[in-house]
Amino acid sequence: MRAICLYLPQFHPIAENDKWWGAGFTEWRNVTRAKPLFPGHYQPHHPADLGYYDLRLAEVRQHQADLARQYGIDGFCYYHYWFTGKQLLERPVSEILRTGQPDFPFCLCWANENWTRRWDGQDQEVLIGQQYSPADDQNHIQALLPYFHDPRYIRIHNKPLFLVYRSSELPDPRATTALWRDQAQANGLEGLYLVKVESFPVERARHPEPDGFDAALDFQPDWGSLPDH
Repeated sequence: MRAICLYLPQFHPIAENDKWWGAGFTEWRNVTRAKPLFPGHYQPHHPADLGYYDLRLAEVRQHQADLARQYGIDGFCYYHYWFTGKQLLERPVSEILRTGQPDFPFCLCWANENWTRRWDGQDQEVLIGQQYSPADDQNHIQALLPYFHDPRYIRIHNKPLFLVYRSSELPDPRATTALWRDQAQANGLEGLYLVKVESFPVERARHPEPDGFDAALDFQPDWGSLPDH
């Protein structure tokens, strides 16, 4: 059994977030704005060992890996943002691939949701959206192959592990996963180990195998099952 930590890379500024949310925006802005909702509710949570770190720094990424090892974490699963060839927040994992550091296992989870002004209560305003097509499936897998070939990349049964956050959003998940597997094998891999993330009721309602996935990840908390009080 391996403990793999989901990793949000939005702790460094990018031009798109500067435009949409204000200059210098990172997830730290949301962290510091958190307020307690009841007596004893500890908010905001201030970072400990690494402070308000910036993921553009290689030293920060190395310290994170060192801390993970120290506390029994076996790998990081980086959220991967792909919008018809456009990537966002890709710098940390791109530099990890390019430099070979830190020497720590990792995999990717495609966070295939539209980015909207949800934080401002404007759910209908899409900042950047997903557009699916067989051509994009092909381009996407080609962009992923360098990561899958990296010796640090996490494998199950010698197959690179890749997660999809909203598999129900794929127009034809069976076709997409089949194309990805074919291209992986055509490029020297034994295949892929594909996991759908069950984060919404629609995801939990369907078994992973009919859609071409090997397994499912139960994303907690399951808000629909929590009591109202």
